[in-house]
Amino acid sequence: MAKIILFNKPYDVLSQFTDAGGRATLADYIDQKEAYPAGRLDRDSEGLLVLTDNGRAQHEIANPKQKMTKTYWAQVEGIPDEYALQQLCKGVELKDGLTRPAKARLIDEPDVWPRTPPIRYRADIPDNWIELTISEGRNRQVRRMTAAVGHPTLRLIRYSVGPWTIEDLAPGQWKALECPAKLLQAASPPKRARNKSAGINNPPQRRRRTRT
Repeated sequence: MAKIILFNKPYDVLSQFTDAGGRATLADYIDQKEAYPAGRLDRDSEGLLVLTDNGRAQHEIANPKQKMTKTYWAQVEGIPDEYALQQLCKGVELKDGLTRPAKARLIDEPDVWPRTPPIRYRADIPDNWIELTISEGRNRQVRRMTAAVGHPTLRLIRYSVGPWTIEDLAPGQWKALECPAKLLQAASPPKRARNKSAGINNPPQRRRRTRT
């Protein structure tokens, strides 16, 4: 049975199992070497990373065309106003094009673990938290989006990917689940129609042209 692994990735850990430079990797936390990340999470970001041992499921989760939503908690500089939130929701123009419409709202500081090392606070600049839900996965997208509306991200935590969240997972912890059957069915290629009596694929039928 295919499985899904949910991992709460700590700050400064690479979303891969090996690194020639000796940096912290998934191998320092997860002993399931047959599983591979479905997508990635930047080294300086924290939170949910989904892994699977099924190649089709991995593609289905990571494929931007499937529009699987991802929710982030972003601690940003300043206090975003309604106009900034509307920009995030409607789409932000980045160097690689306009982002898809998203969901964005201000939230209270979430009950999360302290980051090591902590972010740099500046006494003269307030900060706030945004919950941002997107359906694509461009490189460092959330950080670029918040910066584009004037509120650079100080800390970024991915709370959920599709139906999965980091609830009950401390940083560095992981758990394995059965891969949902619907996901595997969606990832399976369509079956070609077969001729039951002959046991061969039905060839396309050519229409005969009639002379008049």
